[in-house]
Amino acid sequence: MEPIVVNAVGEQCPIPVVKTAKALEAMTGPGALEIHVDNEIAVQNVSRLASGKGLQAVSEKLEEKHFIIRIAVDTPLSPAKPQEAEAVCTPDARGDFVVAVSSAGMGSGDDELGRTLMKGFIFALTQLEKLPKTILFYNGGAAITTEGSVSLEDLRSLEAQGVEIMTCGTCLNYYGLTDKLAVGSVSNMYTIVETLARAGKVIRP
Repeated sequence: MEPIVVNAVGEQCPIPVVKTAKALEAMTGPGALEIHVDNEIAVQNVSRLASGKGLQAVSEKLEEKHFIIRIAVDTPLSPAKPQEAEAVCTPDARGDFVVAVSSAGMGSGDDELGRTLMKGFIFALTQLEKLPKTILFYNGGAAITTEGSVSLEDLRSLEAQGVEIMTCGTCLNYYGLTDKLAVGSVSNMYTIVETLARAGKVIRP
C-alpha cells in the first residue's frame, strides 16, 4: 500500500502539525503517512505529535531543506482536540550538550553486551525531550556511523531533527572506513576539540 503523502514544505508550525493531524484523523484503517517538510523544527514537532499519539515516527534528511517523517498507523485514531496541534509547536528541541562516543561498545567487560548497550544508548538519545546539539564519533566509535551499523536509522532520525553528526576523519581512515560513512559528516581534531570546548556539557557513554 502506498503511503499517504503530506506536503508541508515551506510551511511553519503549526501548519505541518495540523496537516499531519488531519491526515491521521482521515485514515480509516492501517496505513502509513509520509510528511515532507523543509526544516528541523517541523521534524521535531511532527515527531512529537506522533509520539503523543503512541505512534513511532522515523525521520530522514534527504538533502538540505528537505526532510521526510514516516509514521506507521496500525489502527484508526480518535479525532484530535483543536489545541493538540498547537501544544506540540515548541522551540528547537536541541540542548546545549555534546555526546562524545569513543568506542563501538558502552562500558567495559563483554564486547557483545557493550555493543548492545551502545545501540540502546543511541536509541535513548532519540527519545530525549532535549536532543544533543552534536554527537562526535572517534576511535572505535567511528564504526557506528558507517555502513552496516545497527544505529544508522536512529542517527539519521537525530540528524533530520538538526543534531550534528560528526566522525573523525583520521579514525575512519585508520580503520579503512573512509568510503563507508553512511550518516553525518567527516570532521578533524581541531573541530572536535572546538566543539567540546564550546559545549555546555559533554556526555561520554
